[in-house]
Parts: sequence; structure tokens; C-alpha cells
Amino acid sequence: MAMEAEAAPAELALSETDINWDRLDKTRFHVIGAILFTAQSALLHPTAVVKTRMQVASPGLAQMHGISVFRHILKNDGVPGIFRGFGTSAIGSLPGRVLALTSLEVSKDMMLKYTEDLDMPEATRVGIANGMAGLVSNLVSCIYYVPLDVICQRLMVQGLPGTAVCNGPIDVVHKVIRSEGIRGMYRGFALTAVYQSPASALWWGAYGAAQHVIWRSLGYRNEMERKPSHLEMVVVQATAGTLAGACSSIITTPIDTIKTRLQVLDDYGIGRPSVIKTTKTLLQEDGWRGFYRGFWPRFLNMSLYGTSMIVTYELIKRLSVKQG
Repeated sequence: MAMEAEAAPAELALSETDINWDRLDKTRFHVIGAILFTAQSALLHPTAVVKTRMQVASPGLAQMHGISVFRHILKNDGVPGIFRGFGTSAIGSLPGRVLALTSLEVSKDMMLKYTEDLDMPEATRVGIANGMAGLVSNLVSCIYYVPLDVICQRLMVQGLPGTAVCNGPIDVVHKVIRSEGIRGMYRGFALTAVYQSPASALWWGAYGAAQHVIWRSLGYRNEMERKPSHLEMVVVQATAGTLAGACSSIITTPIDTIKTRLQVLDDYGIGRPSVIKTTKTLLQEDGWRGFYRGFWPRFLNMSLYGTSMIVTYELIKRLSVKQG
């Protein structure tokens, strides 16, 4: 009995804060998720537009601060300018989000069960399961999200030198396929899969590890009977999400800059864009600092995204727990 009493708080601190797939009402989970994640995306979309414009623009605009770029877009395009591509992104993301969240939860549940009998700390086991789930989910969802990314980013950078003028998402698809075939819709696919999959594993792994460290720093131990409140869980999850997003943005921004330019720029004057050509052009324009174009908007976007996403995600899961 004493051993069971000691084990319960450990499960609460390290496991019960993460509701597993088999405890969820799947329909409610996806419906509530679609509503809340769309609202979250609307709040963060302007930072994505600013980041994308800074990565693709000529050196003059690219060297401006994020706030200045934001004001420049508002002055020239008004409020619709900072929400370019949002409608396509919001509607197009719905089926992709179902695919991503399902693969995330199923693969995490499988990893937790697979490692159940292994001799390792609970925090390590949860971190590994989260990391592997992030990796698998990203690999699966890349097939859907890369073409959507190409469409949205082309809409975001309308009017910049080297970009084609398109009248909406259907026109983007038509022009890309006409000039490059279906291959054009998957520009940057390999680069996205290669860098985003480990980055996703890093994010989820960092989130799990940060959560464990924070719980420890707050004085929670496996042998204690004190349980964290719901408010404490939200604060800890939000802080861990912020730290995970910040770490990920620092590591992945250079590759994201190359990927974004590869997906939206057509007029290099040297044939079809490639990773090597894009990298050389970026170096010629701005040197090594060019790889961190749009870093602060992306840092802000990923930090805010990490915080709001994980708080929203954990709320969705709590609202979707099966009744009875």
C-alpha cells in the first residue's frame, strides 16, 4: 500500500498531465481542435507573414526590423495584407490537422506501451515517446502540408520581386503545375522532411524534458503526496511550450529561410531553384546573417505558438475525455 501511495503522485506529475489517446472521444477531440486551433492560427498568422516576407524580400526590406516590416505591410496593403493566405491556410489545414494529431497521439500511445517494461525514469520514457510521436507525425503530415505551404507562402509574398502574381489559391496551383508539374507543388519537400521531422522530435522532447525539470524545481517529487492544481498544470505546460519553441526556432531558422525562398522564388535567372542555388544566392545577398532573416518574427511566432499550441492542445484533450 505504501508503494502504491508513493507511485500515485509520480503518475500525476509525469503521466496524468498528459491524457492518452485511448481516453479521448475522437470526434469531440477533432471538432474542438479544429475550432480552437483555427482561432490560434488567426492570432499568429501576421507574424508568419512578416517572417516570410523578410526571408524572401530584397536585402533592403529583409534588413528592416520585424515591426518596421509589419508597418510597411499595413501601409501598403492594409489589414488584409497581414492576413494574406490565412483563408487558404485555415481551411486547408483542417484535414491535415486531423492527420497530424491522430498520428501524433497514436504513435505516442504505442511508444508509451512499448517502453512500459523498460528500466528507465518515467520522465525519460515520456520524453522519448513524445519525441518519437513528433517525428512520426511530422513525416506523415509533410505529404499533405508541403503543397499547402507552397500555396500559402506564395500568397503571402505577392508583389515582391522574383514572385509570380496569382489570383487566389486555385490560380497558384494552376500556375505552378503548368510551369513545373506536380513536382512544383512539392518544392522543398525533402528539405522540409529532413529538418522539420527532427525539429518536431526536438520540440516535443524538449517540452517533455522542460516539464519534468519545472515540476522538480517547484518541489514536486515522486514520494510526495501534494498534487499540482489545474492552474499550476497550465502554467507549467505554457512555460515548457515557450522554452521548446524558443530552442527549436534558434536551431531551425537557417533551414527554414532556405526552404521558404526555395518554395516561393522563381526568378533567379539561373534555371530552376535548388537548395544549393538558393543557399549561394542568400550568401551573396547577405552573407551568413542572411540565414537568420526573419529570425525575431519567427522566434516570436514559434515561442507564442509553442505556448498557445500546447495550452490549447492540453485543453482540447481535457475537454475531450470520454465521459463515464
